Amino acid sequence: MSAGKIIGYIFAAITIFFGVLFIWGAFSPEGQAVWILIGGVSVLIGGGIIWLLGRKKTPEDQEITYQVDLGGDVDLETLSCESCGGSLSSDNVRMVAGAPVVECPYCGTTYQLSEKPKW
Repeated sequence: MSAGKIIGYIFAAITIFFGVLFIWGAFSPEGQAVWILIGGVSVLIGGGIIWLLGRKKTPEDQEITYQVDLGGDVDLETLSCESCGGSLSSDNVRMVAGAPVVECPYCGTTYQLSEKPKW
């Protein structure tokens, strides 16, 4: 959670706290009816801040998509599993820790894709 969100939640909690105090104080012998209005507005503002902070996306909440670009002349139609020989497609290749990894849908084998030398 970012520092801005933490500060926002603290500010909202303080606003709601004082709003409740105003509403509570309105029912005391020295209380005034306008305190209920002030307290209600404060509680609504605090609730609105919490609602807005809950909707705001942070960098941790964002989904990152990696585009797999295989170097060299790789023909995906001829890509086959090293273990069982089953044919693989580009849907079976995904990025794990910055390296292309192949998962075979037939035998379940997972291995890192490596480019073979051409000589």
